Amino acid sequence: MQKIDSHQHFWIYHPVKDGWITAEMAVIQCDFLPANVYSLMEQNEVSGCIAVQADQSEQETTFLLDMAAKSPFIKGIVGWVDLRADDIEERLKFFSGYPLIKGFRHIVEAEADLNFLLDEKFKRGISLLAKYHFTYDLLVRTGHLPTAIQLVKQFPDQRFVIDHLAKPNIRLNQLADWEIALESIAQYPNVYCKVSGFCTEADWQNWEAEDITPYLDVVFKLFGTDRVMFGSDWPVCLLAGGYQKTVQVLEAYIVQYPLPDQQNFWADNAKVFYRISN
Repeated sequence: MQKIDSHQHFWIYHPVKDGWITAEMAVIQCDFLPANVYSLMEQNEVSGCIAVQADQSEQETTFLLDMAAKSPFIKGIVGWVDLRADDIEERLKFFSGYPLIKGFRHIVEAEADLNFLLDEKFKRGISLLAKYHFTYDLLVRTGHLPTAIQLVKQFPDQRFVIDHLAKPNIRLNQLADWEIALESIAQYPNVYCKVSGFCTEADWQNWEAEDITPYLDVVFKLFGTDRVMFGSDWPVCLLAGGYQKTVQVLEAYIVQYPLPDQQNFWADNAKVFYRISN
């Protein structure tokens, strides 16, 4: 069964640029390049990935393009561009010349303003993405979901995907408010959800599959098997169990579904969403 990892990061570590990597994350305070993940992908029968931005600069998008040029298993890129820029259409037109760039993302979870997604300049940028066939990754937490719902409601023709289940607080078993908000946004058929990043929302050292299962149950109930996709969140997952444990938990969970639904989850939904042909 083909597997496409819809969420990987690569970086050359710099303590200022990567200041979000705190002292408790020392295990990822180093370089992570495609060569570092290839054997893990092979061991887990993962044939390709989507490389996702971790730094908010156009240089990051260029860096990911350079990585992809050297690593054919990178099937697509979610880069960064300033969606609030006055020349945003010019920038989108420029990036549309690179077929590997599938979409863009902003680290909204780090924005103190919970209404960031409804900024008029930002919405203008979002309104132009579909014209150039770009997707948008929503990196949000539960508190951002109400404004994310308003955003996706305004742009029914734009393809959105929620990263990391919208980061529920699994460590504290905070499920109710997250489920209510997720149910509202899942009603929009243009919104997908990445089943990724759950391990770092749980107790890093002690989480088990049963801690994650209630959250997976919610996501699969709300999005079905046609709008969910596998993502490892490597190398961030190294903080809490690593690549293989992430895959194994998902393999044990998804086996309850028919094989076509499993294939949708592991690869086909990502291929459709990010327009991957191989």
